[in-house]
Amino acid sequence: MHGFSYKNASLFCDDVDLAPLAAEHGTPLYVYSATTILDHYRRLDAALAGVDHEVAYAVKANSNLSVLRLLANEGAGFDIVSGGELFRVIKAGGDPAHCTFAGVGKTREEIVYALEQGIYSFNVESEEELRYLNEVAGELGVIAPAAVRVNPNVDAKTHKYISTGKSENKFGVDFEAIPSLYERAAKELPHIKLRGLQMHIGSQLTSIAPFIEAVEKVAPLAKQLKEKHSIEFWSIGGGIGIIYQESLASGTIDWWENQPEQERPLTIEQYGREIVPRLKNLGLRILLEPGRFIVGNAGVLLTRCLYEKKGRAKTFKIVDAGMNDLIRPALYEGHHEIVPLKQPQSNERVAVDVVGPICESGDFFCQNRELPDFQPGDFIALMSAGAYGFVMASNYNSRPLPAEILVEGDAATVIRKRQSLEDLIEGEL
Repeated sequence: MHGFSYKNASLFCDDVDLAPLAAEHGTPLYVYSATTILDHYRRLDAALAGVDHEVAYAVKANSNLSVLRLLANEGAGFDIVSGGELFRVIKAGGDPAHCTFAGVGKTREEIVYALEQGIYSFNVESEEELRYLNEVAGELGVIAPAAVRVNPNVDAKTHKYISTGKSENKFGVDFEAIPSLYERAAKELPHIKLRGLQMHIGSQLTSIAPFIEAVEKVAPLAKQLKEKHSIEFWSIGGGIGIIYQESLASGTIDWWENQPEQERPLTIEQYGREIVPRLKNLGLRILLEPGRFIVGNAGVLLTRCLYEKKGRAKTFKIVDAGMNDLIRPALYEGHHEIVPLKQPQSNERVAVDVVGPICESGDFFCQNRELPDFQPGDFIALMSAGAYGFVMASNYNSRPLPAEILVEGDAATVIRKRQSLEDLIEGEL
């Protein structure tokens, strides 16, 4: 589900009308539904009820402090990929003891900071990193908890930029090399505690098959490591996809329920039914690392149409948001539904490119798409922008970052102020 629907011909986030919000706070403007975030977290947590588990939210998807605080208050753990993300989690009230630190290039400063804060585990991506972690921990006179990320060489069949589980990807250690690496670590690295095993095969997976293949392949290895090295947990990664192409006609995202079962996207209930039985008898705590699934459909980017430009080849709708605000379409052809905040009164559509003001040909949100014929001055929403939206935004073209708002029922709170021009040069000399 998500919290966005038309009511009285206006697009709402839960009980808040978005048009007055855009008029008051300006555009571009990110808006998030707290109800949706919590619903997705709770459904995922419930789907794993058959095993000892923890849902560790992937902070990189959306790292706003208020979003993190919502999830921390629900008891979530956190999957972090930098010292800065750990700092954010702590500031939001999250517990470092429920943080796992992933990423292929951890610096000494980040390792020291994470050890001082007492994180649950480092998810190590190579033998070289594991040995460096041992060295740093030894200098500090502490033991570093670690899990090695196994690369199961499973093709997730997702976009090449978000595939992580194949042998040609930069992530993890080859499946066949894991047993000997754990043996060497146990004998040669006195400042390492082998606490678990981790894997992740990719992002935005909309089929259950790759998850099943990866779990069935790695489960015997996890069991073997538990018996030989007494590991405590197995992190099975995240990657559960969301629906980017949806219909607001009924005001919900549940339109797929009327589709043939074989054509429906993966649901969290199906994920739980298929995965939990394959984990039950391992005797390991299972960590899941969702990001996009929790927040993706919980957010929109509001923008205003500035001009319409009609040429011989195309019609362009020029808006005040750009690729610096939401880079997914330019970076990997990410799709976002585009809807006007005022509900169209007819089914008429026009073929347009929706483009931003950035001086790049790649600055577009859609090309040759049939959309309602919104006009200059109208507000529109780029849907499903809660994940990898603001967190990937930049000041390119010296554009201030947009504001962010969190909606809780009928209350809308600014959770990040819009940058000013003075903010743009803060710290420069």
